[in-house]
Amino acid sequence: MTKRLALLLPALATTSIALAREASDTPPKPSSIGDPMVTMLVIIMVILLLIIILLANVLIGTATYFYEKEKEIEAEKKKMSLAPTTLTIIAMLIGFPLFAQDAPADAETVVVQAKSFGALSSTAFSFVTGVIITELLVIVVLLWQLRSFLTRVKIQNGKEEKEKKGIAWKAIWTKLNSFKSKEEEKALEMDHEYDGIRELDNRLPPWWIYGFYATIVFAVIYLWRYHVSESAPLSQQEYAIAMEKAEEQKAAYLKKTANNVDENTVKLLTDASALDAGNKVFTQNCAACHGKAGEGTVGPNLTDDYWLHGGSIQDIFKTVKYGWPEKGMRSWKEDLSPVQIAQVSSFIKSLHGTNPPNGKEKQGELYQDNGAAAGDSSSAAKPDSASVPSK
Repeated sequence: MTKRLALLLPALATTSIALAREASDTPPKPSSIGDPMVTMLVIIMVILLLIIILLANVLIGTATYFYEKEKEIEAEKKKMSLAPTTLTIIAMLIGFPLFAQDAPADAETVVVQAKSFGALSSTAFSFVTGVIITELLVIVVLLWQLRSFLTRVKIQNGKEEKEKKGIAWKAIWTKLNSFKSKEEEKALEMDHEYDGIRELDNRLPPWWIYGFYATIVFAVIYLWRYHVSESAPLSQQEYAIAMEKAEEQKAAYLKKTANNVDENTVKLLTDASALDAGNKVFTQNCAACHGKAGEGTVGPNLTDDYWLHGGSIQDIFKTVKYGWPEKGMRSWKEDLSPVQIAQVSSFIKSLHGTNPPNGKEKQGELYQDNGAAAGDSSSAAKPDSASVPSK
């Protein structure tokens, strides 16, 4: 800070001389001390000067701290000396125009009064403005330098923190393993050396010993819990519990996704519960047209090998779901769920070959289990499509 003030003194002295010279060449004027504008400018100059002093002190302290951490002192000093030199040149340039002096006017010439700013002449106003601008430039430079130093200090502190963390972890690891220094190894030697390797009487690391004690405690608790008090299931019991839970989840999943079945994904159901459910649906909704045993009444016989619209499980599901309204077979998709349609379709397939009494004559085409239709459809008896429902 002292160096900077020393560099600024020539400029301030230059401007002071110029003002004094101007004052000697002009007639005395009324004092401008009480002018509000002058008072305001002086206050601004003083405030800016105080800010410069404060920032300079902070910058000096920061620079001192930084230079204690770094070795590149000379390079940083050159950077620091560049800013005050520039400011000095600017201040001197502002003061140079003040040396100019107007030639004395003739007695006969008309004296033109210089332009003034309040109670200040143009020269004094230029000087004050120049000082304020110079102070602002100094503040900007000081702030920039301070920011640069703070950034470097922050980086340096970060490196130190990392080093401290590394040292702390190293100390913890050394303590956990009870490492000995090279000086202490002499007392641990067992006078047994092979191929340059010395045997030391080292103790087990503390973490290993405590871990061994922990396994003993765990074994005692495990034995008591699983084999003495039997308060927890063994592995076989856990497996049985897991399988039971999986079956429950499977049943819930199948129940949830059962209604997603359609004519493309339907499968033939063979379990007794599904066929019993299909029998109930058939008795309630289908027996009126096809007979209780599927022998056929108004509708066709469901127990023989002949089908009007295919005899596969997919074909039967489609017939029950969408129906054939033009042939008297209504759609049941609004009355039955997809699961119920699959159940009644599987029940109808189970009626094949039962040959109930009073079976209706054959209708449609011969259908084999491999899905292929056989026989000449023209030779098979065809019902009146206007009166006989399709199956």
